[in-house]
Amino acid sequence: MTDGTAEDTSPAGGRRRWRTAAKAACGVLLAGPAVLVVVRLFGWDDGTVWALPMAGLPYAALLAVVLLPVVALLRAKWLTGVAAVLVVLQLWWLVPRFLPDGGDAPAGAPRLRVATSNNFMGQVSPAALVELVREQRIDVLAVEEQSDSAADALDAAGIRTLLPHRERPDGTDTAIYTRLPVRSAADPAWPTTNVTVDLGGHPVQLVAVHTYYPLGDARRWAEGLHQLAAAAPGRTRDAVLLGDFNATLDHKPMRDLIDTGLTDTHEELGAGLFPTWPENHPDFRGVPPVIQIDHVLHGSALTALDVSEHALPRSDHRAVVAELAVTG
Repeated sequence: MTDGTAEDTSPAGGRRRWRTAAKAACGVLLAGPAVLVVVRLFGWDDGTVWALPMAGLPYAALLAVVLLPVVALLRAKWLTGVAAVLVVLQLWWLVPRFLPDGGDAPAGAPRLRVATSNNFMGQVSPAALVELVREQRIDVLAVEEQSDSAADALDAAGIRTLLPHRERPDGTDTAIYTRLPVRSAADPAWPTTNVTVDLGGHPVQLVAVHTYYPLGDARRWAEGLHQLAAAAPGRTRDAVLLGDFNATLDHKPMRDLIDTGLTDTHEELGAGLFPTWPENHPDFRGVPPVIQIDHVLHGSALTALDVSEHALPRSDHRAVVAELAVTG
């Protein structure tokens, strides 16, 4: 007699088992993108451990795009439906970052070239940073993780010749260097280093940003962005916020800050996924930049004309250089 529960060893039975295993594997793989989509929809990354994985949402979107045709071929109706919803939502968020909507300004509009560099605990090559300022004709440089010794090294390398004015409050690791005349001192409403300069008769408020990193303390990271968002209303029109935000455009606190009336230069120019970190980080040797956490944000009186990323020796971030024009 034959046992009715005996394993089906026929070719058809093997194909069924293979299809079942493939569906299960695809379901497991889709769980990651699904969780991140839910977290983003409800803003659950705001000050929580979800802030870290949220930085990888574009890669989760890519995974969902790859899996969609696979589950469709497997005839897994529920998984196909889930994958389709995930792809639509994530493309809705990500595609605009590839579509430029800036880059035009009247010929006579005053131009402003800005740069931001995280100096990795003061270890960046001062000569390389000064050379970047010189080659890119920078008007304003924001520096993060700047120590006293690193500031002295920048002076020795000639930064004062190119950018003679600076703002670096005591007890902070951020500094602003500029060649433009300072129009007014720091506005105490901003929680970080700031100064207002004169650009062809137009006031432009510059705010250097360096938030805490979410891996170290997600609540402290979110609070730094909340403080910027609280100060921003009524102050963003002529403002430029630049620096290491330790946040991508998918993070809820970052989106809230932008919603106060700011525009991300990378996104405006269709470069919203160009990564800036990590760059030769000692803990991630051989890993290329994978996420964009260094940004130049600007208010409605300005428009973005150009943006680029630059590797500097002994910095774990790519410096960001942007050209803006006053149009309003």
